[in-house]
Amino acid sequence: MSKNEQTSCPMGSVGGEALMEGIMMRGPEGAAMSLRLPDGSIETTMKEVVLPKDKHKFLGLPFIRGPVTFVDSMIFGYKCLMESAEKTAMATETDTENMSKLDRWIEDHFGHKMMTAIGVIGTVLGFGIAFLLFVWMPAFLFDTVNDKLAHGSILAWKTIFEGIIRIILFLIYMSLVSRMKEIHRVFMYHGAEHKSIFCYERGFELTVENVRKQERFHPRCGTSFIFLTLILSILISSIVASVFPVLRQPELRLVWILVKVLLLPVIMSLGYEFIRIAGRHGDNILVKIIAAPGLWVQRITTKEPTDDIIEVGICALKAALGMPVEMLIKPEGAENEEEEPAAENDAAESGVSGAEASEESGDGAENL
Repeated sequence: MSKNEQTSCPMGSVGGEALMEGIMMRGPEGAAMSLRLPDGSIETTMKEVVLPKDKHKFLGLPFIRGPVTFVDSMIFGYKCLMESAEKTAMATETDTENMSKLDRWIEDHFGHKMMTAIGVIGTVLGFGIAFLLFVWMPAFLFDTVNDKLAHGSILAWKTIFEGIIRIILFLIYMSLVSRMKEIHRVFMYHGAEHKSIFCYERGFELTVENVRKQERFHPRCGTSFIFLTLILSILISSIVASVFPVLRQPELRLVWILVKVLLLPVIMSLGYEFIRIAGRHGDNILVKIIAAPGLWVQRITTKEPTDDIIEVGICALKAALGMPVEMLIKPEGAENEEEEPAAENDAAESGVSGAEASEESGDGAENL
């Protein structure tokens, strides 16, 4: 890649999320969701995005925007994920023929509602399991060890013990999940998302060849954010436990769990602000040291993508930037038959239409 291929770009103005057989990118032009459909084509849908800070200015203030942006990104990302699963998991003709009359009736009358219900139930169960594994389980294990084996002698190490257990459980969980075929594919799209964004941020032309050469570990990744919050939770919990040592007592386990839940917004705020700094000052040695564990964990949550997956990432990123894209682009809610494949989006600006965008344009794009 020669220097004359490079263009300027605003650091931190784009971000995204891996989906089922697709990628969602958020940029100056809004959010674009590109999916590889069962017939092999790439469909890109433009999504309307309204950031919380656009509704209420104070939600964009430092140490407030972190939890708000995280929740907003989770909700929006969940909707995109469910839509991608529905569009890319279409039943084949053979599957339809093999369906029983009851299954076909349910599919015809409740197909979309059933998918929504399953999604809601899955989300509730997911939060329940996450709470059980990462909040209740570490506290229970420590109290058990402290009572049965240490006879109360390690009470002062409660927060560190719980934090280490939480990190170990997180790594084991992600490692096991990554072995699932469908999740492995999602992690490949995650890698393509990072590579595409790196290619853009470094000013290179968005081609498969250029994107392929980029690394897949990005400092603004949501994985880094989660891992950083785990580390911050150890530090902040230790401070709180030192100020109020009575909270370490086993009989106050439920109170201690409640305190940790209440501390989550503070931890998320600090983590979010650091991720923003890391994305803009990645060459700083201190930032590199603090960001290193999160980047290492991305070896689990990202995988090397194939060229066809990279193509999806490029399509989504170009659409989010308002660049010409050789594919079908349709606004949210439009019907496929009303659109014709376009060789080029003539209305789009060239290169980097978001180059003049401010840092705040990327507030909703920080989670990669």
